[in-house]
Amino acid sequence: MDLEHGYFLTAGNRIHLYGNDEGQWAIVFEKNGYQNRAARAEIELNYIGNCIGYSIEKHGEINYISNTHYIVLIDGDEFKRIENKEGSDLETFEHIGEHVKDIKIRNQFVPFNSNYKDYEKAGIKLENFDSGRRLIGFGDLLRYYNEINPSLLYASEDEIKMHIPKKLKKIMTIDKFHYDREILPSKQETYKMIAKVLVTRDSSYWKPALPFNNHWSNWESGNM
Repeated sequence: MDLEHGYFLTAGNRIHLYGNDEGQWAIVFEKNGYQNRAARAEIELNYIGNCIGYSIEKHGEINYISNTHYIVLIDGDEFKRIENKEGSDLETFEHIGEHVKDIKIRNQFVPFNSNYKDYEKAGIKLENFDSGRRLIGFGDLLRYYNEINPSLLYASEDEIKMHIPKKLKKIMTIDKFHYDREILPSKQETYKMIAKVLVTRDSSYWKPALPFNNHWSNWESGNM
């Protein structure tokens, strides 16, 4: 899981741990946010384990095997519908129109809050335009939902288990953890404890001492 991906503006993230008495285990890394090159909001699931049903895509005569699965939250057509259409080029690029009332996330319409002050209260820094307008960016929207209603952006349990055995038992979900992309996983407290939890199938071994830093505000992402 990369919390500093240049093409993916991260909103939320979690880690799911699964295992059973037969020795099968799986880690599912989940993150959501705005994919700025594909112009859609999505969930990205990364699978690691010894019982993964890897996805296979065939292009011509070549098979591509992947441990990643994507779930679209807001598609490109919906972003086109809600995109601001008045003002400068910057104001009409990846910003939401002030008169939009709701936004389709998956198959449900969710009320849109255009009050920029609520976003700033949530720690989201909005872009300042010369015109003085305070428009909500596509990525800002996802981060705001992550703050006020994160379950709206989460994958369901059935979706998470799409590439692992259905009967594999969940041990725990980790919402807050210490993340460090500069240190090998084998040297990190987070992954050492994850390994202990998986081996014992006992969530009580999750006792982090390092400060949690996986919140989006601690990392630069989606800036390319």
